[in-house]
Amino acid sequence: MIGRIAGTLLEKNPPQILVDVGGVGYELDVPMSTFYNLPANGEKVALVTHLVVREDAHLLFGFLTHEERTLFRQLLKIAGVGARTALAILSGLSVSELAQAVALQEAGRLVKVPGIGKKTAERLLLELKGKLPTGNSAPVRVGAGGTAIPDASSDILNALLSLGYSEREALTAMKGLADSVSVSEGIRQALKSLAKP
Repeated sequence: MIGRIAGTLLEKNPPQILVDVGGVGYELDVPMSTFYNLPANGEKVALVTHLVVREDAHLLFGFLTHEERTLFRQLLKIAGVGARTALAILSGLSVSELAQAVALQEAGRLVKVPGIGKKTAERLLLELKGKLPTGNSAPVRVGAGGTAIPDASSDILNALLSLGYSEREALTAMKGLADSVSVSEGIRQALKSLAKP
């Protein structure tokens, strides 16, 4: 099993990339969440990987974070979800967005992903319930760098998301908040930051 690849990024043709590792070029399919955060061609890159072996092909999938790969593997365990569908889900939703959709049982968010119908979305919500990382009270959110966001920050993030801000906007607004900030003060400061032109 190939678990990790580190080398020089040669080509980017979404969703596929080509990485040179000691003179051998590896073709990997990556979700768009990973693709958008890749360095420029010619730069060094390291990815955790998942190898799918079929009768007609060996397919290598790459991810920038362990959380993405773990979720990809969790999705593959669900009947009717293949590697391409799992990749589409990860391209359409971040790990934290999917965790929130599952926690709130929101099929509507999954149906927006190309190739996911209402029945598949409902099956995904049912199968993933209780299998994604959550805290005792509030869901544990995973930030862009793959780090867990503490509970107060999770509540602040939920509030900003419910107000209609995107996850990226909300996380950017929360960057300057102190770790000890209360939920209400954190929301106030984040909204103040978002109101700036």
